[in-house]
Amino acid sequence: MPVHVALYQPEIPPNTGNIARTCVATNVDLHLIHPLGFDIDIKTARRAGMDYWEHAVVHHYDSLDELFAKYPEACFYLIETGGHHLHTDIDFSDADADIFFLFGKESSGLPKDLLTEHTDKILTIPMSDKVRSLNLSNTAAILIYEALRQQGYGGLV
Repeated sequence: MPVHVALYQPEIPPNTGNIARTCVATNVDLHLIHPLGFDIDIKTARRAGMDYWEHAVVHHYDSLDELFAKYPEACFYLIETGGHHLHTDIDFSDADADIFFLFGKESSGLPKDLLTEHTDKILTIPMSDKVRSLNLSNTAAILIYEALRQQGYGGLV
């Protein structure tokens, strides 16, 4: 099934640019929920994505509700430190709907009410207690590649 990355109100341009580059490399669509903490055309976001922005498939939404309404059958996984399931606990190989990895703001994460309503869909990546969290773009890459690995890397060389 198709894998997607959704960023809820991203704040740091290089993170979004790096994630866009990973999305291009893996044929994954990027979904941005506004407001963004930066202008998508600014030099730092473009530099992080390098010259791959023209190949990125990027969708824009004014709210999470708009994203959810567009993909009512999709399976959304919320990515947070301290989540209830490891990212490797989920079988992405037999999904019967599009898979979305939903990331929150770098400063405050996803809305608390969303997390409370969907505790069974919160994924985390194990790490030591010496850091608060992993970098957003690194986390996105880990999740994308785990899902694609389980799906046999469909069409990647």
